[in-house]
Amino acid sequence: MAEVREMAAADWRAVEEIYAQGIEDGEATFEVATPTWQSFDAGKPPGLRFIAADESGALLGWIAASPVSSRPAYRGVVEHSVYIDRSARGQGVGRRLLDVFIDAAEDAGIWTIQSSIFPENAASLRLHEAAGFRVVGRRERIARSGIGPHAGAWRDTLLIERRSDTVQSD
Repeated sequence: MAEVREMAAADWRAVEEIYAQGIEDGEATFEVATPTWQSFDAGKPPGLRFIAADESGALLGWIAASPVSSRPAYRGVVEHSVYIDRSARGQGVGRRLLDVFIDAAEDAGIWTIQSSIFPENAASLRLHEAAGFRVVGRRERIARSGIGPHAGAWRDTLLIERRSDTVQSD
């Protein structure tokens, strides 16, 4: 089973490679390039970013959150991303990362975790539904894909969320 631990700056090279795979595949993000470590680090609070590694230490995937707003009313709401190395997909790495992430988010007082997923990304939808997420809406033609198999095409996204059973909003 994959070991999950908090992400460190030293993990960035492998995290960035896995992120680049998701961009290239065209089913995970509208992004066309990976950010710098400085940009990623500034936008993802410590304590809500994790990596999964195999017994040799090779990174298999990562998960991280961003605040959805700086407004105090939204302090318990985050948006997350989870990316799995192509070689590790379908092996439970995503579920392991998501379970650790949800526990950490609740420990940090997060009552809602959300994300946007392309409707064609059936594996991600199944993963999230199994972890207690639900689809709360569809954003139609929200943006054009930059690269990958859908380059230039308008894409829909599904907004998903998971509400905590233990952390209550004020």
